[in-house]
Amino acid sequence: MKPPVFSNHGCRLNMYETEAMRDLATQAGLDDAVIVNTCAVTAEAVRKAKQDIRKRRRDNPGAKIIVTGCAAQIDPDAFNAMADVDHVIGNTEKMQASTWAGLAGDFGTEPVQVNDIMSVTETAGHMIDGFGTRSRAYVQVQNGCDHRCTFCIIPYGRGNSRSVPAGVVVDQIKRLVDKGFNEVVLTGVDMTSWGADLPGKPHLGDLVLRILKLVPDLPRLRISSIDSIEVDEALMQAIATEPRLMPHLHLSLQHGDDLILKRMKRRHLRDDAIRFVEDARRLRPDMTFGADIIAGFPTETEAAFENSAKLVADCHLTWLHVFPYSIRPGTPAARMPQVDGRVIKARAAHLRALGDAAVNAHLTTQVGKGHSVLMENPQMGRTEHFAEVVFDAPQTEGTIVPTKITGQTGTQLQGEAA
Repeated sequence: MKPPVFSNHGCRLNMYETEAMRDLATQAGLDDAVIVNTCAVTAEAVRKAKQDIRKRRRDNPGAKIIVTGCAAQIDPDAFNAMADVDHVIGNTEKMQASTWAGLAGDFGTEPVQVNDIMSVTETAGHMIDGFGTRSRAYVQVQNGCDHRCTFCIIPYGRGNSRSVPAGVVVDQIKRLVDKGFNEVVLTGVDMTSWGADLPGKPHLGDLVLRILKLVPDLPRLRISSIDSIEVDEALMQAIATEPRLMPHLHLSLQHGDDLILKRMKRRHLRDDAIRFVEDARRLRPDMTFGADIIAGFPTETEAAFENSAKLVADCHLTWLHVFPYSIRPGTPAARMPQVDGRVIKARAAHLRALGDAAVNAHLTTQVGKGHSVLMENPQMGRTEHFAEVVFDAPQTEGTIVPTKITGQTGTQLQGEAA
């Protein structure tokens, strides 16, 4: 029996779901298949997914090629029309055991199984043992998005926002801690909307405090990307009082100019982002921040871009994810006046250079300090602030090592066990 091969594109949530699918496919006994989990965040992401599918067919001529993910959910016909594709399954169907049983048995399975994602009202807390390393596990607590940013197609791939109940999340984290994981990362599409569809309408901060209270043996809890304008008082309390909540937040900022933010249909303005960072740092002075920034959004003038570039310093950003804007058919932004591609490329390069300088400045300040480093492999681990630390002497993977930072090389710190 030849086990199925998985190819993942896109976000951490996709990575999480790929591991859940791996479990489902294995339990179903699926044999000699390639599953491509696509991303739809940009037109380029869709192009790369199709390129990957063609390559997978060349490398696996006799395998069953199954395509899923956001791009497949949004435009299943386009993938079904590819001669290299055998089956297309939607984002809901890919998480159902019955789907994989049908694919394994091939008893009259339809080539396209993609239903209306907007009709989905629940998100199951899929139980997986983590992925990537034996030190860090990801737990999906939310899926979908109720907002309609003008550049984003993802709600049409993920559906409306729905939350995993807190009790299910806590039980899964307890299970992961019992298996030896020392860090859990909460993940979702629009994390700060967690709870709005649950009884009593709890907030993300309530979930964080509940996890830390009910799973006292969990050493480290981390939160993936959040929308700072929706952060609640309980989360701010956790930032201030819970040392097991890691002092690193990745913010969905997207831009630093008010007019562009309005055209993006974001819910915050420039000063809102700056105020949140200042408030969080006042509560926890060692807090570090990452952010998503789009370069070259339609109508972006040089002055608007400069406002965005200045946000790196104004918000004390350290880890930047820079996205050159690309047209996504079906979004309102695709109908707006576009910025020249060469200008977009240059602006993205400028933002990345600012990001590189910010990382270097942060790492320089860490030399001589002590950190608790979670080992991802025997030679490398990460600090509480997610900086990479390399060791000359091997350490035990998955353990948290008290470390003295002795130097810096490029984007990595050097450390020795204290």
